[in-house]
Amino acid sequence: MHLTLHADYSLRVLLYLATRRGKPTSTQEMADAYGISKHHLVRVVQTLAGQGFVDARAGRSGGVTLGREPKDINVGKVLRAAEPDFHLVECFDRERNGCPISPACGLKGVLAEAREAFLAVLDGYTLADLLERSRPDLADFFLPARAG
Repeated sequence: MHLTLHADYSLRVLLYLATRRGKPTSTQEMADAYGISKHHLVRVVQTLAGQGFVDARAGRSGGVTLGREPKDINVGKVLRAAEPDFHLVECFDRERNGCPISPACGLKGVLAEAREAFLAVLDGYTLADLLERSRPDLADFFLPARAG
């Protein structure tokens, strides 16, 4: 299974914001911290804000903050909101399926079961759990590199 950048960045944004609880953060600051595109992060923040995972306020005094407590942000729900679909193979997409063996193939059911197991594991974790499993110095990894 491979997550889209949108889903990956969604989790990264939440981890970043969780290390700066209550401090509004710009998308540019997060993009710089991760070395990724601000353009991508703007869309990610829009997705997360639409689901209530973050609060995003425009303007000079604006920024992005967590919209809920970390214990109330479920990792499985975040990924479901951020992934456009979980079509592991062509036959998962009824409209675009061109696989000639689909009606007789047993693979689709096995892959669907594996996908559900994957999501079930993620449903068992919250952002608070991810923070607890992270090193205590996680926030230090977001600091700009210092000249030695």
